[in-house]
Amino acid sequence: MKRRNASHDYSLRSLQSILGVSRRVLSGLIDAGFVQPSRGRRNELRFTFRDVVLLRTAFQLQSAKIASRKILRALARLKAELPEELPLTGIRITAVGDSVVVKTGESQWDATSGQLLLDLEVAPVKGEVAFLDAAPRNIVGREKQTEEWFALAEELTDTDVIGAEQAYKKVLELSPIPHYDAYNNLGVLLCEVGMKYDEALSVFDRALEHFPEDALLHFNRAVALEELERYDAAVQAYERCIELNPTHADAHFNIARLSEIRGDKQSLLRHLSAYRRLSR
Repeated sequence: MKRRNASHDYSLRSLQSILGVSRRVLSGLIDAGFVQPSRGRRNELRFTFRDVVLLRTAFQLQSAKIASRKILRALARLKAELPEELPLTGIRITAVGDSVVVKTGESQWDATSGQLLLDLEVAPVKGEVAFLDAAPRNIVGREKQTEEWFALAEELTDTDVIGAEQAYKKVLELSPIPHYDAYNNLGVLLCEVGMKYDEALSVFDRALEHFPEDALLHFNRAVALEELERYDAAVQAYERCIELNPTHADAHFNIARLSEIRGDKQSLLRHLSAYRRLSR
């Protein structure tokens, strides 16, 4: 993944794009002393990752009508807690009053109580800094946030399972339409990494309410049932998968295994034969 270093490598223009605010607003935040950018070779303003986060936080607190002196105190504490670079797992910033807290790793997903003035995740989405607000206001915002949360979930899968799980759940919460990949990926993640088979089964059941004719969802649901030792139900789910996709070799193989466990020799031979034929 492309990573930015701790040097002053954000221009004013890139900052506008990242933060989604006008040049006038940015200039006002800088003039208020919320950050102290350096100067580049051509005397242009340059900003660090910390500056980006501080400005985003200052803008949101200012929008919440917090007094500048309180914002400055909060930002001083925030700056002391911020890492020089954005971790792969991202960070979460919350603010209650003028108390600002940075959370990393598993703690970033902890529930936060109180009247939040600020609650956002800062994440490396597709190699860039992305600010993921908790509650986008319209459909376009929800669609954009859905894409960003999904990208984050995929990137976190290998480094932060809890973060990936929460990000996929955020996709399902935000997406204006049922999100097939988020349902499937979350269910698989819960099974393969988290060993949360009951929860995975619930995810696949919800997914099948929206995608009842999808063979892969039926197959993955069967795997969850098998892990829960609900073998009869697992066989039924594998059989439904085969009805929808007769060439699904693994479904035949898994039924053969379960047939052996259940002592059903006829089913064992039939599905093992189908598996061998399809695997040639």
